[in-house]
Amino acid sequence: MPRRPSAAPAAGRAVGGARVHPRRERAVRPPARLRPHDRAAPRDRPGRQAGRGRRLPRRERAAQRRTGPVVHRHLPGLARRRPSRRAPARGRRRGHEGALGAPPVTADAPAARRLARFVCGLDAARLPARVVDQASLLALDTLGCGLAAVPLDFGASVLAAARRLGGPPESTLLGGGRAGAASAVLANATLAHGLDFDDTREDAIVHTGCVAVPVALAVAEATGASGRAALGAIVAAVEVACRVGLAVPGRFHARHFHPTALAGCFGAAAAAGRLYGLDDERLAHAFGVCGSQAAGIIEYLADGSWTKRLHAGWAAHAGVVAALLAREGFTGPRAVLEGDHGLYAAFAGGHDPSRLEALLGTLGREWEIERLTFKPYPCGSIAQPYMDCAARLRREHGPAPEQIAEVRCRTAAGPVPRLWEPLEAKRRPPNGYAAKFSLPYLVALVLANGHAGLDDFSDAAVADERVLALAARVGYEIDPAIDYPRRFVGHVAVRLRDGRVLEAAQDHPRGGPDSPLTREELEAKFRSNARASLPPDRVEAVVAAVAGLAGAPGVDALARALQREGPA
Repeated sequence: MPRRPSAAPAAGRAVGGARVHPRRERAVRPPARLRPHDRAAPRDRPGRQAGRGRRLPRRERAAQRRTGPVVHRHLPGLARRRPSRRAPARGRRRGHEGALGAPPVTADAPAARRLARFVCGLDAARLPARVVDQASLLALDTLGCGLAAVPLDFGASVLAAARRLGGPPESTLLGGGRAGAASAVLANATLAHGLDFDDTREDAIVHTGCVAVPVALAVAEATGASGRAALGAIVAAVEVACRVGLAVPGRFHARHFHPTALAGCFGAAAAAGRLYGLDDERLAHAFGVCGSQAAGIIEYLADGSWTKRLHAGWAAHAGVVAALLAREGFTGPRAVLEGDHGLYAAFAGGHDPSRLEALLGTLGREWEIERLTFKPYPCGSIAQPYMDCAARLRREHGPAPEQIAEVRCRTAAGPVPRLWEPLEAKRRPPNGYAAKFSLPYLVALVLANGHAGLDDFSDAAVADERVLALAARVGYEIDPAIDYPRRFVGHVAVRLRDGRVLEAAQDHPRGGPDSPLTREELEAKFRSNARASLPPDRVEAVVAAVAGLAGAPGVDALARALQREGPA
């Protein structure tokens, strides 16, 4: 006979991740293979509100008993623990066993459910060392990008909004202070993406760290999760966001949407859902909710306004909200990605089911986090190989801008509407942010000055007539042989006034898998960025805390180091 819901005021509180027998009053620990994904004790019992809350249907209660912690609400603490004798429920159909401890999943399940099974079954303790190391580097690079943005005008704006939105002081704001997790990630993810210095996954054209890292750290801090659990959440977020984007390469942009704004929401929900202790059914519902929150148009390209920066923040915020809603029983469409009215139909004009199936089949076996590109320049990803070509020509031949008659770049057709056209407007960007997405300007900048750092993208810097005059002589031609968006390449030909032609080509972006930045280079990039907000001792404390995350009991040391004031 079903038990009646308790009227105890502590209803919904989980203690120690254990189930307590209602009569013997002692803890029953779920077997290791059924425990939620190596996290600290959740603050709230998923699916039941505090107080008398509604009773869930029997099927949902059974799913929670199998996958989540259950605690007798009359007990203030736990007695000794013993393993549960409950066996995992058997599904009606057999599916392939998921990698790294993930539960079986049927091949005909909706994509969101299969992603959720992967996320919930991922064992952070069994991740390959190289994957954990990459997650740590991604965290360091992302935090540096965010810290560099704190003193800037858009940084002050989004931090002020996050503080006003408030919430329980459970998560650290990069600019100082604390806020609720959803408010904190709105600010921190906007900061992390705001300078366009953060990582990118080619083909998907998704910025991953700016969403994954702020969400994982904010929710880990709020829930008391371990450092390794936070790294596991980062990995889960990257794997989900990349696959959501990789299923429709180039199609989001073609319909004037920003891929990070759409795919990032799902990655954020993956990270938050793991750390909040959602089972795979509830996480699939969180993904369903994400489909109605995903948003982000690319009209910012016309005038250099700030909304692209917000896309990462809104995706992170939406993912956390989706996870919280699903934890309380809110539902979303099961076929949110591939359905007739799903994300791909609405935002990409359809998808290739075989491509999506192939991507789902590699979950836990191929790691998208290893295929990220860390940026050497603070601007659009696609432009970076062209900038390297320009830098090589300047370094090897040293032509002065006045000696250059014309510059021609070969490009695929896909990036032209975003980075080349309207050509005359791109040659004279209206402000520093617009300059980051203008290939004529970026190539001219490097040819003229030999570098492109954060200081080169102030509004004053991009008014340099010497660079603008050269940008007016930079043009393009479409090369159909370029395999875009699978590869980001560069080809620059400089015709001098004396008739000579200088050429340079690059078939991959520097900082990616084919030409990775070293740990030393990424740490130097972090230090250069972080000193905009933190004193030197705090900068080094962050480096040390991130390096030690895999063995840390929590993220508190990192959170303290990120504060400009108070004990480190």
